[in-house]
Amino acid sequence: MKTRDLALGLYADEPGPAWVIGLVEDAAGSRSARIMVLTVADSFPGSGLSTADVYDHLAEQWAVEHPDQDSGSRQPVELRVHLACSLRTWRAIRKTVLNGLCPQGTAPHACRVPWMAV
Repeated sequence: MKTRDLALGLYADEPGPAWVIGLVEDAAGSRSARIMVLTVADSFPGSGLSTADVYDHLAEQWAVEHPDQDSGSRQPVELRVHLACSLRTWRAIRKTVLNGLCPQGTAPHACRVPWMAV
């Protein structure tokens, strides 16, 4: 099996990444994929860029979707997951996680944690 990467930009407070990690763990576990490495980062090694530089638009998304709420301690971070699985399994995990982040529907809604799949 190959190692495949899943990276998600998140605009979250402290419980946000833990919630998303739970989504990833559930999706991977239900498909017998192994999580090799899982990190929450606020910078990109070797590039000099921070996650705030790359995912600044997620703060704007939060402000638009939650106009009367304070963003509190939210900050842009990147969740990086290295999975041992087939390409088909990786695609299924990715789809499940993305649907869990912001379930689709016909009614207007706001995502619990603004995100961007990389």
